[in-house]
Amino acid sequence: MIEPLHVHPAQVSFADTDCSGWLHFPKIFRHVEEAEHLYLQQQGIVVIDRELGGWPRVHVSCDFKRPLRFGDKIEVQLGIERIGAASVSWVFEVVKEGEVCAFGKMTTVRVDCEGKPLVIDEGTRGKLQAVP
Repeated sequence: MIEPLHVHPAQVSFADTDCSGWLHFPKIFRHVEEAEHLYLQQQGIVVIDRELGGWPRVHVSCDFKRPLRFGDKIEVQLGIERIGAASVSWVFEVVKEGEVCAFGKMTTVRVDCEGKPLVIDEGTRGKLQAVP
């Protein structure tokens, strides 16, 4: 990732780890989701509303390069690869001490309260493309 839109500092908690003390693989998405939600909130974009809908994930992938362990301080670097009519394709890197430990992609779709896709309006589209 050349320049992330959002950088979210975090720490690997005990609840994130398996019996070896290493980050259990699905827990990486919790950290990525926190970064995504904070970015959306900072841009003034509603993350979820029972009346207005939300942004569920329709695809996630992650490659792991280095293990992360209990207590490690990490940064989730989040960017946007593509904004479609109703979807956002996010890219992320999880970095520890300047080294990429995991990277991946996540696609979310803007939906109404019944789960039907909604076209992303121009105001929201502009906020998503905002540079920090």
